[in-house]
Amino acid sequence: MDQGKILGQLALNFGLISLIAFGGASAALPEMHRMVVDLNHWMDSTTFTHLFALAQAAPGPNVMVVTLIGWQVAGFMGAVVATVAMVLPAFCLTYTVSRLLPRWGSKSWYRLAERGLAPVTVGLVLASAFLLTKTTSDSIGTILITIAAVLYILVAKKNPLHILALGALLGAFGVI
Repeated sequence: MDQGKILGQLALNFGLISLIAFGGASAALPEMHRMVVDLNHWMDSTTFTHLFALAQAAPGPNVMVVTLIGWQVAGFMGAVVATVAMVLPAFCLTYTVSRLLPRWGSKSWYRLAERGLAPVTVGLVLASAFLLTKTTSDSIGTILITIAAVLYILVAKKNPLHILALGALLGAFGVI
């Protein structure tokens, strides 16, 4: 496939994804995964997960995963096209809605739509968590660590960095 066609696909797909990414780029991970791994076969699930992990470890916005995917798929131009396609449509939509908010903010349909987006966002984030768990939990050890991490965060209500550090230590010593 030629570079121009790949760049066009990146622009179209990430442009559309940006409009459904309520909750940020991380909320749209399942659709990104479907696009780059399942449909176009530009990378495998492991590479996709590694790019996501790298984007999360680096300082900066969560949308960095899109830049890394674009870079992996089509080099520098892929990174630029994917990032612009992910940011520009969402920016335009947000700007337009914010300009119309004074006129629409008091309307009942607007408040209803606004409240309806909260469960959509939660669902998208949970789908992303499921995708990452499914991709990375390839042994009984990683599955148990994932379950323990979720329980620790939900029950203990402590900083999740504690469990992340424990997982890193277990990985460094070859336990998982």
